[in-house]
Amino acid sequence: MSIRTQVLGLVDVMMRVPPIMVIDEILKIGMGVPSQLSSGKGYTMETATASKSAPQEASNSTDTLASIKAFFGMGSEDSATSSIGNHSQDILEHTIENASKSAQAGGMLSSNFNSLMDELANDGMLGNILNITTVKFVVCLLGFLCAACIFMLWTRHLVMVYMFLTSLGLTFLSYWSNVSALELMEQSPSILEDLLSLNTTRLLDSGGIVMTLAPHIIAQWFMGMLFAYIHLGPRYALLQRSMPIIFTSPILLAMLPLSSSIVDKLPVIAGLTPIILTKITLMLSAMDASRTVYNGYQYAVNFVSNFGLSALIENEWQRLNVPNVLRLFWIIRIMQGGYALLTVESDVPLQLFPAIEKLLVDGCETLTAVLGMTGVISMICHYIGRGFQWYLLTYDNDEEKSLGTVSAVLFYILALQTGLTSLAPDRRFVRLCRNLCLLVTALLHFLHNIVSPILMSLSAARNPSRKRHVRALSVCAFLILMPVGLLYYLWAQHSPSTWLLAVTAFSVEVIIKVLVSLATYTLFLLDARRQFFWEKLDDYLYYVRAFGNAVEFCFGILLFVNGAWILVFESAQNATGGAIRAIMMCIHAYFNIWCEARAGWSVFMKRRSAVHKISALPEATPAQLQAFDDVCAICYQEMYSAKITRCRHFFHGVCLRKWLYVQDRCPLCHEIMMYTDKAEENAQDADPAGPAQAEQPIRIYPREDANNAGVPRRSPERGAEAAPEEGVAPVNAAAALANIDNAIANLASEAAAIAAETRAAVASSSSSSSSNSNASYITASAQPPPSTANSAAAVATAAASNTTHIFRLSQEQQ
Repeated sequence: MSIRTQVLGLVDVMMRVPPIMVIDEILKIGMGVPSQLSSGKGYTMETATASKSAPQEASNSTDTLASIKAFFGMGSEDSATSSIGNHSQDILEHTIENASKSAQAGGMLSSNFNSLMDELANDGMLGNILNITTVKFVVCLLGFLCAACIFMLWTRHLVMVYMFLTSLGLTFLSYWSNVSALELMEQSPSILEDLLSLNTTRLLDSGGIVMTLAPHIIAQWFMGMLFAYIHLGPRYALLQRSMPIIFTSPILLAMLPLSSSIVDKLPVIAGLTPIILTKITLMLSAMDASRTVYNGYQYAVNFVSNFGLSALIENEWQRLNVPNVLRLFWIIRIMQGGYALLTVESDVPLQLFPAIEKLLVDGCETLTAVLGMTGVISMICHYIGRGFQWYLLTYDNDEEKSLGTVSAVLFYILALQTGLTSLAPDRRFVRLCRNLCLLVTALLHFLHNIVSPILMSLSAARNPSRKRHVRALSVCAFLILMPVGLLYYLWAQHSPSTWLLAVTAFSVEVIIKVLVSLATYTLFLLDARRQFFWEKLDDYLYYVRAFGNAVEFCFGILLFVNGAWILVFESAQNATGGAIRAIMMCIHAYFNIWCEARAGWSVFMKRRSAVHKISALPEATPAQLQAFDDVCAICYQEMYSAKITRCRHFFHGVCLRKWLYVQDRCPLCHEIMMYTDKAEENAQDADPAGPAQAEQPIRIYPREDANNAGVPRRSPERGAEAAPEEGVAPVNAAAALANIDNAIANLASEAAAIAAETRAAVASSSSSSSSNSNASYITASAQPPPSTANSAAAVATAAASNTTHIFRLSQEQQ
């Protein structure tokens, strides 16, 4: 990204900050609606420093928009106005309290309640209060909507808005500067006489009127040039050149011997020209502004209909660069508060920790301020996650799984459900610290999610790099020691509470998850050092992970009960936070309790069913394994023990059990390995000789092809090579293997071609009259023959895996 692009991006972000500040000020005064908590929201240094701070510090604190607050009735300029406001508030509260008591005593339809309602309706002062409140609310609502619309404008439209506002501001600034200059000229001798008499002593005096007016004249000239450059009205050449003179004309004309009445009107006359141009601009841009808003609405509707609402939100989120705007807004807000603390007059020196406490409390006073703090915390957590990824020598650019994104969502949800903005300043700081503790535990969970896959990959891949092992293990040690230290400090400094119980549950859960990951890592390392296949490894891994999942499930239930207690007994005064907490509890109950329990039970039942199925299969004898002399077709490991399926294939018992989690068909021939009792009864009724044939001993003959031709082997059960067994036709092995290779080559292209070539292979094999002593075969099974498509897939799978040396041809195919 070039420097020019970065600078333009920064300018775009800075232009979107003022609308956010306007929205923040509107929310700070409660949208013009009076509330009992408005007096408790102001946080002064007395709250942070108790008796250490001076009492006058709160009264000397400056408010940037005190005039706006006074206009909306939220502030007072003298004690009389304050007493009137308090008196009207007391009358309103007293009337409502009497009405509530009457309703509780006599019911909603009682005569006393009706008479009180009539008194409320006829109360003139109450009507005035409600009218003023309605007007303030409407004005605040319009200001809120206008600021939100300006914030969402495209950059070129935003530039036009700022050009219009700047030109309007230059007009009023020029008026105030001219008024100030004329007041200075009234109290000084005539400048015209000094010029005509060439009184250089008075003219060149550093404290004289000429030196005092010089900054005003220069400022007016530059303001006129800037207005001529940026205003959006009609641009006539003569008017553009004369604009600096128009701005400076009141000061120049005041030097002439004019009457005071005319001189007083000069600033107004000079301001008429820019005001008229600004009014013309507003009239000409009204239709364009309406058209822009309508086009934006149409664009949003079309985008939602084509791509969905979530895509629109994501697109606008990136276009407006919302995280950076909120971060810059919050930083400016904190800098403004810090400057106010540094410039306040006080006999007590400013202390660091109380000042930080006040800034943090003011930094989460409104919803927009909480959003800004969320953006800053998100950036900090993002770089913490990046730091751990750099330490672990891994990088993940998935923004949705980024630590910054997760922490931002979690912190804002915690702020909403705990009612952070509605709390008193002292309670707000305590709640903020508690939310940050919960955020730290969530950060530890996310760090475990980063290091756990790395541990598994290092142990399973047998990575010889000790540096990566040491780094991963050091992070695991940190994830164990950090929760332990946090819990020790919290339990030593705080009494037991629901919040402390939640932090403890999250911390212990992190420790258990890290220990489970370390146990799994150790088992994989031990398996890597063994020379033989470890069949019990899968059982040990299942037990370890089942223990971790069970502990996590129990903690999920504990957190649900803890949240229900908070919702019922501790969230009565925060309706919005209680509603959000109830929604989050429902989500937690479904995803973390119900779905986890259902998934765990499903895994348990699959494992139990697979164990029963595996136990029903016969175990291969050492003689059969020696005659088979091949590896497992699933894991490619030597077989020192194996299970024999109904289709006469050999697999490790643990490998076959994992395969049965997925499906009940053989990995090689796709035959059903396990039959139900009903299917077996039907098979016995259809073919009574089936059980007798199934009880016959299994015959396995080794392969003697070109790969092992150097060591010829013969099965002891095979007699002389005179004639093949009864019911089995001799097979040409070379032709069969050639046809299998052709089937593998065409398997990826067309399934129909595979079936056709397989039929051709079977036909050529059945018509072959020559016999070969090196052919591998087995006795025909009593099971029904598979379909042609299944036979093709079985043959192709067997040849592609290169782990079996037998294939089966049914009597019907022969």
